[in-house]
Amino acid sequence: MMAMNQFWIGGRLGTGCWGLLFIGFLTAAVADEAPNTKTDGKLRIIVFGAHPDDAEYSAGGCAAKWSQLGHHVKLVSVTNGDIGHWSMAGGPLAQRRTAEVAAASEVLGTTSEVLDIHDGELLPTLENRRKIVRLIRQWKADVVIAHRPWDYHPDHRYVGVLVQDAAYMVTVPFFCPDVPPLEENPVFLYDSDRFMKPYPFRPDIAVAIDDVFEIKVQAIAKLESQVFEGGANGSYEFMTSRPPASQPEARLAYVREIWDRRQGNEAQKYRTTLEKWYGPERAAEIRYAETFEICEFGRQPSDDEIRRLFPFFPPAEQSD
Repeated sequence: MMAMNQFWIGGRLGTGCWGLLFIGFLTAAVADEAPNTKTDGKLRIIVFGAHPDDAEYSAGGCAAKWSQLGHHVKLVSVTNGDIGHWSMAGGPLAQRRTAEVAAASEVLGTTSEVLDIHDGELLPTLENRRKIVRLIRQWKADVVIAHRPWDYHPDHRYVGVLVQDAAYMVTVPFFCPDVPPLEENPVFLYDSDRFMKPYPFRPDIAVAIDDVFEIKVQAIAKLESQVFEGGANGSYEFMTSRPPASQPEARLAYVREIWDRRQGNEAQKYRTTLEKWYGPERAAEIRYAETFEICEFGRQPSDDEIRRLFPFFPPAEQSD
């Protein structure tokens, strides 16, 4: 315990400036920045998660589907994840987790970015609101996805608040005037959760991810510090009870089993929403789904616009 405390104290003494030391590494994870214009006719989607794994968990399937169609998807971790492990912390862990989401993005065909904000210390400040607004503008987003602002983890809650606060400000010219405002407000979406108060998650959009389920499994398997070592709530016993890195197929089988249940439950629970978008016959065959709720801030899309933004759905006449 003493050794761990000493490591942590040392890590925290360095956290005031470790962002300067490692900012080059974090920035290196950013690729495929938005072009100066949106003339390629492709959609631009940005997904915000609180930690380096949340965006991959919540929207990795849809991210892969958009990417396969040539659309541009960016997965952003608003904190650097530097306390999200039971045996390491600080700069080394932030580096490790940044590398993990970069590897996951290679599998998904997306772009990743990790912000230099300490895990567990995110607050809905004006400075952080500006960071979120700039990221949405720079990406020229059509769709923005984030946590709902009701969650067990304060970082999750405050990502939701910050993205809500950005939902109007992205179009205001003299807020963050160093980055041009968006001409049209994006569609803002919440990803799904299990929390009931002040009201439960209510999906407006449900996407079948059966065809990319294996891709999502492979991407999540890249998040080794969380998946195979248990993250902040793991232990040596947890880690040694999971398949080791020398058994990659066993690791994939382990992730596949967990996410078979998770995405399978999502499809089963929200079968009615799947029926709306795929029709009853097709919806009955869907095994895995990701679901989203439209935020009442931002643009309010029609069903036709949702079909344009989620071009994986069949034509409306086929879902009647």
